[in-house]
Amino acid sequence: MSTTTSWMGWWWQAPGDAKRALWAAALGWMLDAFDVMLYALVLTAVIEDLGLTKATAGLIGSVTLVAAAIGGVAFGIVADRYGRTRALMGSILMYSVFTAMCGFAQTGWQLALFRIGLGLGMGGEWASGAALVAETWPDEHRGKALGLMQSAWAVGYALAAIVTSVVLPVWGWRAVFFVGVLPALFTVWIRRAVPEPAVWRTSVRHAPRAGLAAVVADGRLGLTVALAMMNACCLFAWWGFNSWIPAYLSLAPAQGGIGLDPRAMAWLVVFMQVGMWFGYVTFGAVADSFGRKRTYVTYLLMAAVLLGLYAQVRSPLVLLWLGPFVAFFGTGYFTGFGIVTAESYPTAIRATAQGLTYNTGRLASAAAPFVVGSLADQRGFALAFSVVAAAFVVAACWWIVIPETRGRSVTASAA
Repeated sequence: MSTTTSWMGWWWQAPGDAKRALWAAALGWMLDAFDVMLYALVLTAVIEDLGLTKATAGLIGSVTLVAAAIGGVAFGIVADRYGRTRALMGSILMYSVFTAMCGFAQTGWQLALFRIGLGLGMGGEWASGAALVAETWPDEHRGKALGLMQSAWAVGYALAAIVTSVVLPVWGWRAVFFVGVLPALFTVWIRRAVPEPAVWRTSVRHAPRAGLAAVVADGRLGLTVALAMMNACCLFAWWGFNSWIPAYLSLAPAQGGIGLDPRAMAWLVVFMQVGMWFGYVTFGAVADSFGRKRTYVTYLLMAAVLLGLYAQVRSPLVLLWLGPFVAFFGTGYFTGFGIVTAESYPTAIRATAQGLTYNTGRLASAAAPFVVGSLADQRGFALAFSVVAAAFVVAACWWIVIPETRGRSVTASAA
């Protein structure tokens, strides 16, 4: 047996329903990334056309994340009560339609309104998709499966950068947003091909409906708070950096940027997504072998060091080389969040708990685009990105009180 066949044996041996569930969640997450990151990629053009300041542009990014937090909690409840696939389809339809509507915005207020609608749908995709994958894959391969699902974000981000590099110079930023309606077509396949997980169907029949209060019941309050706070720091760092990195690369040096043209900026972002993809996939495999906590903390601390270096660099050539490493460690850890939360809560409240812990963290991190934009305006991008790096260190500290979950079964507590 070849090395490739041996390494991917867990995939080939999986049942068809598990593979389809992973495809559905991964493609939904990929298209989520495609739609939501279009804003960052066209931000320089939007700022110029609508006359926005960096702080206002950052505020629009922040209200999107606030909406995503609300949508994530709401869709998590929907996923537990009415099904993972129903919630997944609803979230995809919502973020696709509102992405296209962004192309019609004539003012900053209109753009903010449409981004709020996009955020509501975007927030719901992760909780329903992560629960769907976690409940259809065996314990020993859950990390790898969720790693592949999470890695789809890098593919979506890269596709968004490629589409922007082609569409933006010719048809403008509005046409870029119009492309974002295409993911809505994907929901037809989900409805036909992806069944609800058996463990969820069993839970619905035998367990009473649970709400948000159940997430912190039975001694889970401390764990829930720690997971939410850790994720808040991670998301503050991620959105603070990724909301502004395209603008940083393309803004003129007089405005604190590097001064690349749109195509060069887009391809630097694409190279970063290569590192991001490997970070996601590697995390799942390493976490299955060495544990969730050790892998998570290592990624976070490496991200802090590398981002601190990135913040001091002005050479496009060095940024091209350093960017994939920043993305590898500065994003790959997100695979672990789906794993740890799936293994920490019973089936009846799993999607609700994932939606709550992920999206309360997202709510707290919603300040990141505004904070980074304001700091970049007043003190420059170097200081702004250094603050982002510090958030990774704080996130690592929360793992002092988060337990190791490797080896826990998601079916043992199906009720």
